[in-house]
Amino acid sequence: MCGITGIISKNKNLITQNRVKSASGSLAHRGPDDEGIFINEENTIALGHRRLSIIDLSKNASQPMSYLGRYRIIHNGELYNYLEVREELKKKGYNFSTQSDTEVIVAAYNAYGAVCLQKFDGMFAFAIWDEKEHLLFAARDRFGEKPFFFSFDHEQFLFASEIKALWKMGLKKEVNLRMLYNFLSIGYTTNPFEPKETFFENVYKLPAASFLRYAANINELKIEKYWEAEINIDYNISEQQATEKFSFLFSQSIKNRLRSDVSIGTSLSGGLDSSAIVAYCSHISSAQYSHKCFTASFKDFEKDELRYAELVASTFHLEHYIIEFDEDNTVALMKEVMKHQELPIASASALAQYKVYEAAKKAGVTVLLDGQGADEILAGYHKYYKWRWQELYGQKQLKISGELKAAKAIGIKDDFGFIHKAFALFPEFAGGLLQSSKTKKSFHNSDFSKDFAFSNKFNLMYSLPSSFSLNGALYFNTFVHGLEELLMTADRNSMAHAVELRLPFLYHCLVEFLFTLPPHFKIHNGWTKWLLRKNVEPLLPKEIVWRRDKIGFEPPQKDWMQQATVAEAIQEGKKKLVERGILSKTVLPKKIQPHDAHAADNRDWKYWSASMLFNE
Repeated sequence: MCGITGIISKNKNLITQNRVKSASGSLAHRGPDDEGIFINEENTIALGHRRLSIIDLSKNASQPMSYLGRYRIIHNGELYNYLEVREELKKKGYNFSTQSDTEVIVAAYNAYGAVCLQKFDGMFAFAIWDEKEHLLFAARDRFGEKPFFFSFDHEQFLFASEIKALWKMGLKKEVNLRMLYNFLSIGYTTNPFEPKETFFENVYKLPAASFLRYAANINELKIEKYWEAEINIDYNISEQQATEKFSFLFSQSIKNRLRSDVSIGTSLSGGLDSSAIVAYCSHISSAQYSHKCFTASFKDFEKDELRYAELVASTFHLEHYIIEFDEDNTVALMKEVMKHQELPIASASALAQYKVYEAAKKAGVTVLLDGQGADEILAGYHKYYKWRWQELYGQKQLKISGELKAAKAIGIKDDFGFIHKAFALFPEFAGGLLQSSKTKKSFHNSDFSKDFAFSNKFNLMYSLPSSFSLNGALYFNTFVHGLEELLMTADRNSMAHAVELRLPFLYHCLVEFLFTLPPHFKIHNGWTKWLLRKNVEPLLPKEIVWRRDKIGFEPPQKDWMQQATVAEAIQEGKKKLVERGILSKTVLPKKIQPHDAHAADNRDWKYWSASMLFNE
């Protein structure tokens, strides 16, 4: 887990030690253990690396790493199945001088080319320079857990783990108003279409599950996708078969993610996902598993989950660290988090997450297992009920299935009205109307200045699942829009403290399997995450397995927004957006509206967050 950066150019004046060292230095928080720089003899490429030592702590595994006198690799992330890939390569005659996963990656590339990516189970963003071919090969993991930003013009190709490193290399900082329009109108922090824009002009992301080749001699960049999951339903699988296979794959995922030469702990929210990870960890032998867990707690907040987390911690005899919050520090914390995020954050949840990772590092834990991804692949959010009900209604099975009645019986208050029935019967027509409605609502937002709204009238990126089914919605949120935003926030928050985050639910074999399962394994008898609940029923207290409420890691944002210092900071943020021609002056007299973290109309928090993009 590290920070990587690079410059490639035929203009040798652009390849300097100071330039790459400055860029690499801006990523020191990602890799405080070591620093390395490589500039080739021709002075056409410079690579910088900041190391967080996780596997093979020796100097032998330092980067940029040379291999066969031909390649140089810099790597951010972990290859969880590196031992298995290493053994396969040994049988092909490869020898290794380190115990690191990085050397396995570059050896696999030498052996298989881009096909090596199909063999990897990991989270990674790496770049390999081939001195013989004058070619850069770079790739990102399947889900986009690790970042890879780049900027490309006729003179140079720049890349880095964080955008601030690109600025250190001289790239002009200019806010992307198209992305800002989408964030302020529909809450998007990613572009679901190509190219993968960021909130800054001329800065792009390498898409998840993709690789790029940059041919330096001819200044040519090509990007290709190397993996894509499919929805291919097996309607013949039984509940026992599904449960057994899920258990096998989830165990394998956690076992591989417990490989480390440093201490490993777990996030523990008190919800089903993080509790399931703890339960599985208790049955898997690992010398580095510390039995330390970390929980955010909000005193006197009705949605505080501490009592559930304490129940799990006591059940598995964990050393429990509870992180409480100083409400008077909200403004300072927001500024600190935003410096690392480099994109606006839609709610205060990111602030709470930041403090959890900070506490882990202070407790001597460098690697944390976390439950992100489970909601998207197993239908954990309440919004998925409507997708399931629509699917059943379209099949004329909703009443017979009893799903609507069962959900109401366990306290689900979501309605199923005319618009949802229209989606079920006329999905394409209803989808078109919804997109048109979003476009008009965004354009006519009275808070926007007329110039800002008009110039972005045709820039709305709103999109819908290609298949109007539960699995279609899950696929959309996992691979198109939704999960990536959470992964970006988590990467910046964890790496701000040099903490590596590992996500057992995002094992590609497990995810591929889940997209072969019929929808009733995900929502059944009114319960979300049915398969996971049945799987951990023998392992966890029933209060956890059959919890009816879904909190979603929510801090008391509404209370925080009513503090005088926060309200003042929000007002200053609005003034800044007015001065930039983004908001109309009419927003300034409006009273600030405090909202819960996951409220749909959370505009004042968004204005505050967006204004910080313009900070120097």
